[in-house]
Formats: sequence, structure tokens, C-alpha cells
Amino acid sequence: MSGAYSRAPLAGQKRQNAATLGAAVWLGLAAAPTFAIMALLAGVLGGGQMATICGVAPGSPWLGGMVPMYLLMSAFHSAPWLKLIANRRSKARRS
Repeated sequence: MSGAYSRAPLAGQKRQNAATLGAAVWLGLAAAPTFAIMALLAGVLGGGQMATICGVAPGSPWLGGMVPMYLLMSAFHSAPWLKLIANRRSKARRS
């Protein structure tokens, strides 16, 4: 009886780890487009109060401040997308 009892938490733990891993994958995929949208919005709508906090000149949102930061964040978080594309291409070549 103790053997059956000790296996039950392991099965539940595996399901919880799989769910956590799945959520982490989706969050990783959501990061790059989110930062790209934030860069677009910061460029179109302007920095507002954030521009004064960041020390950016009001008329140059593309030269410094939030827009380049968001673009860099989007580029740094693009690895999950690149992995997804590479995996799909390798699967297509195998078929």
C-alpha cells in the first residue's frame, strides 16, 4: 500500500511540471510580440511622462529612450520564435 501511495504524488507532480512548462513556453512566445507592440505604441503615441523620466528629448523618440529599449527587448526575446521556426522547418524536411 505504501508503494501505491508514493507513486500518486509523482504522477501529479509530472502533470504540474508539464503544465508549468507549457505556460512558460507560451509566455516566452508572447514576450517578443508584446515588446514590439510596445515599441510601436511608444513611437506613435510618444513617450509622455516616461520621456522626461528617461531623459529623452521630446522630439526624438527614435534616437533614445523607450522605443530602442523595447526593440532590443523584442530582439533579445525572439529566441523562442527562432526555435519554433527551426523545429518546424526540420520536421518539414524530414517528411
